Amino acid sequence: MKEERYFYVPDAKESLVLPDEEAVHAVRVLRLKPGDDLMLMDGTGCFYKAAVTDTTQKRCSYRIIEALPQQRQWEGHVHLAIAPTKLMERMEWLVEKATEVGIDELTFLDCQFSERRTVKLPRVEKIAIAAMKQSRKAWLPKVCGMIDFSHFIDSHNTGRRYIAHCYEEVPRVNLFEQLCKGDPTEDVLVLVGPEGDFSINEVQHAVKTGFISVDLGKSRLRTETAGLAAVMMMQLSKQKNSEQ
Repeated sequence: MKEERYFYVPDAKESLVLPDEEAVHAVRVLRLKPGDDLMLMDGTGCFYKAAVTDTTQKRCSYRIIEALPQQRQWEGHVHLAIAPTKLMERMEWLVEKATEVGIDELTFLDCQFSERRTVKLPRVEKIAIAAMKQSRKAWLPKVCGMIDFSHFIDSHNTGRRYIAHCYEEVPRVNLFEQLCKGDPTEDVLVLVGPEGDFSINEVQHAVKTGFISVDLGKSRLRTETAGLAAVMMMQLSKQKNSEQ
């Protein structure tokens, strides 16, 4: 059985032409020809069964055969805000894996102890798109560039909010236990700090504004591992019942 070939086309229903990068891959790498099948994904919840109608070296036109709206696998909004590591490769790994698992939004935080203050957003977005295609996800996560920690905290005051850290002097509860007690349809936001953790002042600021202080278990995790663990916990607590 031939494997279906997926392409990301944000405006798939209106465009009828693959984006340049996708067209080059379709024509030059996969050597698709008129009549060949395509599966398109718009990143907002719909797949489209399509067929190639015309190709040139840099262009690939198509016609839509059938729209295939997808059902979300989880409830509510899953949001991870994390301070990027000094080695950006680790964050790129996180973006890839978090997209495969399932996430709605990922924000990069500029914290007191951050070792990286800038992020090349276009590259990160490309990684998210590739992971969405590989994992056959119908929704492309929103990736937000660097934002100051305090500004971010003060601008997020709805839904269930958690800050994960390692300070023993600030009482913590287990994130997964807290998630399982809540309403799975509620939006959830988890903060993960840089390699040197959040500062104690940042943790106290978050708690004062309504964030719940949590741990991710007994192990001490690297930043990117902690981020993925948080995404997994949010997902596991928000999975829809297959019988619904």
